[in-house]
Amino acid sequence: MIYILLLFALIAGMALPTQFSINAQLRTLVGSPILASTISFIVGSIALLIISFFNHGIKVSKGWIEAPWWVWTGGLLGAFYVVATIVLIPRIGAASTVAFILTGQIIASVLIDHFGLLGVHVQPINLFKLIGVSLIIIGVYFVQKYK
Repeated sequence: MIYILLLFALIAGMALPTQFSINAQLRTLVGSPILASTISFIVGSIALLIISFFNHGIKVSKGWIEAPWWVWTGGLLGAFYVVATIVLIPRIGAASTVAFILTGQIIASVLIDHFGLLGVHVQPINLFKLIGVSLIIIGVYFVQKYK
């Protein structure tokens, strides 16, 4: 099962630069990164609503109301992320955009794990994680320097 999940993660990662590039082209078509992001989210939201409806249905529960405020901010962060990629792809290219985003993701992920932020199980930083983060930063340097 773990190999299926790892393959799923790899495919999801491959989908991101594809999505970034498609959304950058949409921006060219509609003339605005905000409008392109809005259209992208509307299409994605419709797809997810249809899947949710047929998969489990949508049932509002008391837990929704009692949830901490920050659980509702994922969409805002997603919107920021999509707009950022639409702005960055035409200016710095797909490889540099993904490289810097990956670096930000790995740094934030290690800190979230280490401190157990946002309800994530604590997984302390160790030497091997620091080496991995360092190698990613070195890789980003090479991707950016030798475009």
